[in-house]
Amino acid sequence: MKIQPIVHKTLAEAVAGKLTASLLDGSLQPGTQLPPERELITRFGISRTTLREALKTLEKNGLVESRKNVGWFALQVDQSNMTQAREMAGPARQAERLARNEPPTGPIRLPIASEKPIHIPNLSKDRLGTFEFISWWDREKVQNAKVMVIGAGALGNEVIKNLALMGIGHIFIVDFDKIEAANLSRSVLFREADNNRSKAEIAAARAKSINPDVHVQYLNGDVTTKLGLGIFRRMDVVIGCLDNREARLAVNRFCYWMNKPWVDGAIQELLGLVRVFVPGQGACYECTLTEQALRDLSLRYSCPLLARQNILLGKVPTTPTIASIIGAMQSQEALKLINSIPVEPGKVTHFNGMVNEMHTTAYSPREDCESHWTYGDVTELPARAERTTLDDILRIACADLGLNAVIELDQELVTKLECKNCHTVEETLKPLSEVTFESGHCSTCGELREASMTHLITGEETFLHRTLVSVGMPPLHIIRAHNGVEYRFYELSADLPDTLHFRDYESTIKIEDKKQSRIRIKDKIQIKVVKDASVLKVRSSRVRLRD
Repeated sequence: MKIQPIVHKTLAEAVAGKLTASLLDGSLQPGTQLPPERELITRFGISRTTLREALKTLEKNGLVESRKNVGWFALQVDQSNMTQAREMAGPARQAERLARNEPPTGPIRLPIASEKPIHIPNLSKDRLGTFEFISWWDREKVQNAKVMVIGAGALGNEVIKNLALMGIGHIFIVDFDKIEAANLSRSVLFREADNNRSKAEIAAARAKSINPDVHVQYLNGDVTTKLGLGIFRRMDVVIGCLDNREARLAVNRFCYWMNKPWVDGAIQELLGLVRVFVPGQGACYECTLTEQALRDLSLRYSCPLLARQNILLGKVPTTPTIASIIGAMQSQEALKLINSIPVEPGKVTHFNGMVNEMHTTAYSPREDCESHWTYGDVTELPARAERTTLDDILRIACADLGLNAVIELDQELVTKLECKNCHTVEETLKPLSEVTFESGHCSTCGELREASMTHLITGEETFLHRTLVSVGMPPLHIIRAHNGVEYRFYELSADLPDTLHFRDYESTIKIEDKKQSRIRIKDKIQIKVVKDASVLKVRSSRVRLRD
């Protein structure tokens, strides 16, 4: 069976399709004014940039028009634009029928692909040669793919092994834990001599030994604070092999912000599940959480240190067999995404090893889900997290957005810990996830101290001189700023060479010149803005970035 790769629509195209569907079914009459942009942003769970891109697409096809200082208005669908309207609305109308459990309007067919060029590999020398016989296999896509595996435990071991065997070109492995004896019974990449070494480090080394042709990199750190969004932005697929809700929620939001698909897996004893989440297509991970689960996670804001301690307690018992099964399914879904093979986003496949039963069900997306937001255009700044200060970034934001611009942090920043019993105050300046339950206690009386937190940098802080890395921002991060009306997104792109290189365990590593001159951003400096691979010029005030 030959399967033709399908094109995944962007979020803006999906929104344009839904609005076009409203025109075709009569719910949006010609001449009617569209709801205000703010209402549409809330309804679709998208950014202002994405909405405007969708509206521009509709305007280009003669489906809506903009009236200056008034708003957007629907136009008549007639013979001149009917073909474009049907093409744009097709996926959205089909999705609505499926949501109502209505049968499709026509037969479902898999498109027939053009013949794959015949290539006879040398199986005695080409380790990936047999894959060439797979009709849909695209060797170039696989070898150029960048896949991040978050979690290198039992599940992560199986996924990493499979990715290396399949020849995935670039594998980035993240885990903050160390190997212990109990891991050896269910982790194929670990050995007894690896005790107390970094899981991510050893998993990367073993992946390289399995297939020397793959390029690997590892990070020994917490996904919630140590991974810059610029890393997510450059991945083709993210695979989560995690064992707690907080980490999954972080991965889900980071992937949604960067418009990247991710594959989640979970195991316990002989039970397991696999699910694929694609921004704008069905439910995301946060949509799957029950109200009680969301309340449990939100407790960290009202009693943060105690709540985090409870969230992170405990380990889940597993067997190596269920890890192999679920890890294989995750790897397979990632391979399908890389090769543009259709997947079922927003659905979950359960496997019950007790009775060898498997079934798939669909989640219902939540309209008010906080994760449903995709960043707009990203401005790449010649700046590094270890040198750039909060004041530097705030000045750039103010130049773009006005003097009322603020920096919005990804998570709460604990500014101080105050003991109400001893009346002592400790300046902290750490992300919430880095303040442990133990450190939250007063060293004098032992009482749990009260944490003061903020998630905005307004310019009135006394610590604006602090560097970004000193307040918990990782290298190659993307910082968001807004003025109450619109957002700007700034990437610390000077961190790229050292932060994402895939050079770990290479036989020869090019040593780059570490000497960096002072970078000065002046008026009319050319800053790369990522949008359809174009480079735009933007204005900025005189801001000095120390690098």
